[in-house]
Amino acid sequence: MSDESPARPLKPDLPEGPLDPLLRAVNRFLHVESASGVVLLLATVVALVLSNSAAGTAMHQFWLTYMGIHVGAFELRMSLEHWINDGLMTIFFFVIGLEVKRELVLGELRDLRRAALPIAAAAGGMIAPACFYLLLQHGKPGQAGWGIPMATDIAFVVGCLALLGTRVPRGLRVMLLSLAIVDDIGAILVIAIGYSTDLRLGWLAWGLLGLSAVYGLIRLGARRIAVYAAVGAFVWYAFFRSGVHATIAGVILGLMTPARNYVSERRFARFIRKIAGVFQDGTWAEQPHRVEQVGRLRWAARETVSPLEFLEATLHPWVAFVIMPVFALANAGVELRLSELDVPLAMAVVLGLVVGKPLGITLAALAAVRSGLATLPDRVNWGMVIAGGALSGIGFTMSLFIAGLALDEALLATGKVGVLFASVLSAVAGMSLLVWCSRPSQRSPGKNGL
Repeated sequence: MSDESPARPLKPDLPEGPLDPLLRAVNRFLHVESASGVVLLLATVVALVLSNSAAGTAMHQFWLTYMGIHVGAFELRMSLEHWINDGLMTIFFFVIGLEVKRELVLGELRDLRRAALPIAAAAGGMIAPACFYLLLQHGKPGQAGWGIPMATDIAFVVGCLALLGTRVPRGLRVMLLSLAIVDDIGAILVIAIGYSTDLRLGWLAWGLLGLSAVYGLIRLGARRIAVYAAVGAFVWYAFFRSGVHATIAGVILGLMTPARNYVSERRFARFIRKIAGVFQDGTWAEQPHRVEQVGRLRWAARETVSPLEFLEATLHPWVAFVIMPVFALANAGVELRLSELDVPLAMAVVLGLVVGKPLGITLAALAAVRSGLATLPDRVNWGMVIAGGALSGIGFTMSLFIAGLALDEALLATGKVGVLFASVLSAVAGMSLLVWCSRPSQRSPGKNGL
């Protein structure tokens, strides 16, 4: 991530329709990261209101409606809730895989020295919450939920940082976003190792064969997204039948996506000059196969950006403004009863996210800095690190997802109440601490000690 201000987007002088200004405004909104947090929050509020109203039972039954595909002898039927959690969320995890690949190849995590702090902090922020959770749940029915408090919801964290504006130093933003990416990697491993059941090696072998086919297509230079989508759907189904959670297929496919463009800037510039010459000498109308040439121009322009960049930019609005809100509607709807917070399971989740997250992040970051492996970013003090750790206790999306995998129906509502309550406490605590730490009297350059 460069400190230099980004170049302004190109604004070609082209004719506009009456709807173009509106569409541009909508497009700008869809690409404001903090806006996704607002939409996710609204979806959560709607789910909670409906679940605690007279419509609660009807809403619950709606998500249990079965839908399926039936072609000849092939049949795949699941409840609507499972189609969301196992199907739509695969696209969410695919985008996470793209983000992880970008950070590893082009971002903060490509440089081990710069990545040491977020990696250490994220590791501490995953281990400590799991330990706090197990202190209360070891040997009890909710023990399998140890992965619930390990996650961080990047959408809500970004939204909270956006609300604070310039109070948050850029170094802290980069650290927290990198930490969240590493946290996502940890959550993916937790799901793959801790919550995959009844492994069927035959189907897993088919899934691996599909991944090999994807690799072969990449090596052969295949560029059609539709081809990869078809093979990816087969990989998803094989993983779904194998017992490995289907969303892991999305992560692996995201990590396999090429991060380099196919057409270089120099080659595209030569191509553009040839096309421009045809228009400048007025012979475009006489050119044969003009539709084919337009197609080649569109293809060449598209290939000046990597498949990773193109897919991430294309899918991010769908994930942020459709998939995650729909997931919240289907999973955040629980009957809120304060008595649930007296249950050890809910308190274990709250303790893990609200106490374990900031404590683990701060202690691990302190150890990394004191050992000389890392340094604090500019203008970031230890109070801000603690505040960022508290903000990272907003688990929400990933925590609810893991809760659905780990807990049976009798415990799931209690676990969800714990996640929601802990996420609210973490947001309030983190933002309050950041406001306090950013006061002029509290600001100081980054230090290697307290």
